Amino acid sequence: MNRPVLPVLILLAGLLVSNPVSALQWQTTELHYQRGTLAAPAFAGGARSNTDILTLQHASGWAFGDLFLFADYLDDRHADDFNDSDVYSELYINFSLGKLMDQNVGFGRVSDIGLLAGVNYSRDARVRKYLPGIRLSWEFPGFTFFNTDFTLYLDDSAGISGGGAPAEDDSYMIDINWAYPFSLSEHRFSIEGHGEYIAERDNELGQIVHDWILLQPQFRYDLGHTLWDVPERLFIGVEWQYWHNKLGDKQTEDNVLQALVVLRL
Repeated sequence: MNRPVLPVLILLAGLLVSNPVSALQWQTTELHYQRGTLAAPAFAGGARSNTDILTLQHASGWAFGDLFLFADYLDDRHADDFNDSDVYSELYINFSLGKLMDQNVGFGRVSDIGLLAGVNYSRDARVRKYLPGIRLSWEFPGFTFFNTDFTLYLDDSAGISGGGAPAEDDSYMIDINWAYPFSLSEHRFSIEGHGEYIAERDNELGQIVHDWILLQPQFRYDLGHTLWDVPERLFIGVEWQYWHNKLGDKQTEDNVLQALVVLRL
């Protein structure tokens, strides 16, 4: 497929971020390490392997809204052409209508409405998806943020002829993402992460790519605060990955706790 308009939108968003007029308001950059026993889909052999994931994650707020991106390096040490030193990344730029219009556009518990421009990319599978949509930002007591995203899921992958996974029809995604910090006595914790639903579609071989549900909540403990009185720098914990119909494969499901270490840079 050829979608020239969407890459231009992403490029324009990047130029806007780099413009000095779009002042940086806050930023957080983290390095994550995770390890757990994850499943390969049946079409990749179905093996379950100890998988190391190294993630660089960044979030920042700007005069126009905010952005979020991450890049995963995955290695399951199992030669099956799945998670073999692979790279997967996502980028989302949110244009806040409240900020752009300089007025309250919320209603009820909804504090803001945003226009999203997203892109997902997998190196080995040569998969590229564009995700234009809408974000509702909610105000709930105790939450640093709580968002619901509604996007299209538009395929622009290389496909089999390009040496990648089969190209797919377009679909849509619903995603919930949040962060909830809390304290117990002198100890600091947080529960944060996201959950997504991606609807069913067909691939170029005429096969059904089943809808999936992916949940990735993290439970973090602020170890740096406890040991050295340096808060929000070093965290340990777990990430629970529940993936029903993993990558659209009805035979594969992850239900795994992964060890987690987070260094905030």
